[in-house]
Amino acid sequence: MPSLIIDGKEIAAEPGEKILWAALRSGIHIPHLCAMESADLPFGGCRLCLVEVEVGGRREMVTACSEPVREKMKVYAHTEKIERMRRTAFELIMSDHLIDCKNCPKRKDCELIRTASSLKMTLQPKNLRSLVRDLSIDDSHPLFAYDPRKCVKCGKCVLTCQGLGKSLLNFAYRGFEMVVTTFDHLPLASSGCESCLECVKVCPTGALYLKETGGRRDG
Repeated sequence: MPSLIIDGKEIAAEPGEKILWAALRSGIHIPHLCAMESADLPFGGCRLCLVEVEVGGRREMVTACSEPVREKMKVYAHTEKIERMRRTAFELIMSDHLIDCKNCPKRKDCELIRTASSLKMTLQPKNLRSLVRDLSIDDSHPLFAYDPRKCVKCGKCVLTCQGLGKSLLNFAYRGFEMVVTTFDHLPLASSGCESCLECVKVCPTGALYLKETGGRRDG
């Protein structure tokens, strides 16, 4: 069983295990939003799990969710540089997120609130203006709805749907225009969705929510 050193603490890891999961199992918190341990190919999109790894006497910045553990590797997870990069990444995420905690079905179990707390930040960006787009809520499905204004493009719903062999959800466009949508932008009710609701379960922000839990639907 390989071992690694994170911020001076030596911990054990499973062969081939990614730094993030080894750290979390050992009680070392590394912020993350898009990581899924079950994913074959980590998405690495949120950039919140950035760490520095010492290689040949030099430090390289990597995402902990995608970097496999190597024997005796040294990892720096909470340096001033890393924390600064994470705060910038979080502000970028929140600049395109509709902050509506009062009406959000995830208000009591929100990954964004937990992440902000761990980074000692507020949800409201201080250095970036709001870039929330005027996107419509899809409430065509009888059981759940999708509010793209609250989507942070973590990819969990996409990976989950694909993992079930459905591939009904995917990313469209690039950069700032990127959205999670169905094939040909069909309404959820017309997409072939089989109502397994697994996408709703993995959504960390309330962008996908059960209609019975509420959530503003006046988009």
